[in-house]
Amino acid sequence: MAHWVEQEGRAGIMDYVAIRSGHPPTRGLRILVMKHITLIAFAALAACTGKPSFNDASLSDVQFDLESFFDGDLIAYGQFQDVLGTVRRSFVVTIGGDWDGERLRLVEDFVYEDGSVEQRIWTLVKTGPVTADQTWEGTAPGVIGIAVGQEQGDRFNWQYQIDLPVPAADGPTETLRVSFDDWMWQQTHDRLLNIAYVKRFGLDIGQVVISFEKQ
Repeated sequence: MAHWVEQEGRAGIMDYVAIRSGHPPTRGLRILVMKHITLIAFAALAACTGKPSFNDASLSDVQFDLESFFDGDLIAYGQFQDVLGTVRRSFVVTIGGDWDGERLRLVEDFVYEDGSVEQRIWTLVKTGPVTADQTWEGTAPGVIGIAVGQEQGDRFNWQYQIDLPVPAADGPTETLRVSFDDWMWQQTHDRLLNIAYVKRFGLDIGQVVISFEKQ
């Protein structure tokens, strides 16, 4: 067993990345993770200027391709911050994607900064044309009804309502029903930026910013 795992038996983010890579949390590994966190912080700051739309100018020349990008293994680094800009949670998520020509299945395994874990499994199907401006629908445990999305240019918009498990200080885990308005930009063929605007009862409560990389 790796000696850098926390004695309590729960791995934090650095420990988890180290275990996934098979190497101790060296200075180089810490710098890599910090670079991702810095990118996320800058993206979160930029997101405060207003919500994006399909009318905005493209950020790259890459055509967003959902099924191609998420087919295979990915790793992502993210954080949730409230409306005041305070970071409330950070996490690493590994994703295993499989596109069979009709359905895209995503298995997402989250590890949070406190060592807690969560898994979410998405099933997505393409509902629009096979060329530009494709539309999608998706389901996952906890998602209320059907999630809907659209690709256009270098970006993808994904909207859904979900009951999120929220750890309680004492007693059983509670759930919080929130709405997500995800905007994703494919920056390169192996890198993607995701900013999700989170609402509860129609009011903004924060943002989730995630940087994805294909493995």
